[in-house]
Amino acid sequence: MDSRVHSEPADLAADNGKRFVALMRRYCNDYTNRHDFAVCDQIMDTGYTLHMGSHEVSGRDKAYKPATQRQFTQFPGLCLTVNQIITNGDRLAMRFSEHGASLRHHGLIAAWNGVGLYNWDGSKLLENYVEQDYFARRAQLKSGKPNPVESPAIAPWDTVAQPANGANERLVRDALVRGEPSVMSHVLFDDEWVQGVVRRRLIEPISCTINDIFSAGEHVAVHGRVEGNVAADTELGEAAAGRPAFLHFAAIVCVRNGRVVGGRGVRDRIGLMKRLREA
Repeated sequence: MDSRVHSEPADLAADNGKRFVALMRRYCNDYTNRHDFAVCDQIMDTGYTLHMGSHEVSGRDKAYKPATQRQFTQFPGLCLTVNQIITNGDRLAMRFSEHGASLRHHGLIAAWNGVGLYNWDGSKLLENYVEQDYFARRAQLKSGKPNPVESPAIAPWDTVAQPANGANERLVRDALVRGEPSVMSHVLFDDEWVQGVVRRRLIEPISCTINDIFSAGEHVAVHGRVEGNVAADTELGEAAAGRPAFLHFAAIVCVRNGRVVGGRGVRDRIGLMKRLREA
């Protein structure tokens, strides 16, 4: 049997992984950190769509770029630091920190985390399911006490594509859909990694809708919407306890020997609070 039958798919995935990582390098360094919309045009399809919380921003020029410009206007020195990248060649997920000084808050500074799951067509970005911890950002800008910027990944632009693992994907998907909270018990969410932050459950889950999921080796990236009831000990206040609610999240988790052993995620806490207040 020709050995190329086995090597060619792996070689293709490795090559795609290198090109996808190179594209994200331009996304982070040339576009986001330089605030250069000319690069945005080069690396994003005109139909680029961003999903965050309950919001969908569809269309690169008429929707996405104006929304991003508002962020750059509020944070004129906005920086993005890459904390983790995973890819299988076809898909890529990135955990990152954004940080800067807000003109809207008289120059007060903040740092907040995000997790994004990216799709591309082999040359340009098509779609992103992402969550950013705007709840933590708002708290920092209100208190004047910024969180530290998390340490960057040592070599994010040298990330090597890892093959997809269907068993790991099914394990995470099935447990979340069944509303099993234990599957994420070893995952740190939001700013829980900061020393002194108390871990609190927001929702007692009943079920979960998966919006996007893929794997790369032992890692699984997932974006979803948890449905359930507000937890009794939530930071959202006693009045909200027991009320039906839903919460969007994005996470990159590590699966070993058939169980989730770690990972990081971000929840749309600010969206949840707004919905509860409106209700």
